[in-house]
Amino acid sequence: MNEAEIPASQRIIGILWPSFLTAAAATVVFFALFDPVELLAYTDFADSSRVGVYTVGFFLFWLLTTTSSTLTSYFQRPTRTPG
Repeated sequence: MNEAEIPASQRIIGILWPSFLTAAAATVVFFALFDPVELLAYTDFADSSRVGVYTVGFFLFWLLTTTSSTLTSYFQRPTRTPG
């Protein structure tokens, strides 16, 4: 089965699901080491709730890991040979 036979929805889920799991793990590890209240104490967002910071952190990690997975998927494709 080549790449053209794989449905687009399956390729998208193949990127989003692993990046979601990786982002969840990264969020747990990051916030186990760093307290959001201490991170934001001297910023304009000092009054943000912990849950809000966890949410923003998760989505930023998900964006990062989705970008990484997308680029990996893109660069794994074989190159076209002339002829």
